[in-house]
Amino acid sequence: MMIFQGWGRDWRCGGKPRKAAAVALLCAGLSAAGCSSSGSSSTTGGASAPASSSASAKGSGPVNVLYAGSLVNLMQKQIGPAFQQSSGYSVTGFSAGSKDLAAEIKGKVHQGDVFISASPKVNATLEGASNGDWVSWYGTFATSALVIGYNANSKFASDLKSKPWYKVITEPGIRIGFTDPATDPKGVLAVQAMTETASKQKLPALKALSTNSSDIFPEETLVGRLQSGQLDAGFFYTAEATAANIPTVPLTGEDLKATYTVTVLNKAPHEAAAEAFVSYLLGSSGQAVLKQDGFTLVSPPKLTGTGVPSSLQSVLSP
Repeated sequence: MMIFQGWGRDWRCGGKPRKAAAVALLCAGLSAAGCSSSGSSSTTGGASAPASSSASAKGSGPVNVLYAGSLVNLMQKQIGPAFQQSSGYSVTGFSAGSKDLAAEIKGKVHQGDVFISASPKVNATLEGASNGDWVSWYGTFATSALVIGYNANSKFASDLKSKPWYKVITEPGIRIGFTDPATDPKGVLAVQAMTETASKQKLPALKALSTNSSDIFPEETLVGRLQSGQLDAGFFYTAEATAANIPTVPLTGEDLKATYTVTVLNKAPHEAAAEAFVSYLLGSSGQAVLKQDGFTLVSPPKLTGTGVPSSLQSVLSP
């Protein structure tokens, strides 16, 4: 059985949720991904990844991946199911803002095997004895630009396509969303884009928007809110918008992006499965899916730190 989790809750495809919040949203995504009951093969929905030679040897048991909320579609519909099908390991997943995930790891709230962050800076909060020695190395494997994503049915869609983004998102009545800068690197970048542009364009309304807490939403729910019409527009990474078929406009005047890293956490309870997952993600199959979804690949993935397992040295460049 494949299990994917969101902030403060988890869902099981084909089973009952442990908690009810937002079950319909993510279970719908999992259903499209072709999740199956225990003992059946999982298939991907949407774009699929071919089997990887690095994960060809069948394993057994779980691998728990803690990943940035901007990777929900990638993990639930593509990489997660494809890796599980090709490797034999059962994939579990938990998504949230990268900063929040790091805090949960340090607080031992979630015991993970693999950690995927949207900012290298977050890894530093898990390094060293004072931080619990959770991370000693990581691989930087992709980047993705920050953009404005919008609902094509929104009455503001035509304005976003024809006017400067920084003027449209302050128009009366528009419903804009971004993530919490206190817990998520994307929120930090969104606030940076708004404050810097507000200063350059002399737009106090844009500056005020950057501090409006009513426009802040959890990263793992932002796509669903936009698609359901609850929001007109929001700040997304190009890759997550591409995976969710969300139209976008560039943040003209800004050049901000996510930088994705992956590591096997120290004290991981399922080391072999964790190494197999990272090998798959950084290998040809995973890289093909990332490229298809609009990520800018770091090729070969760049290694930072020491102590990388020997099984991963071939897919990481010092």
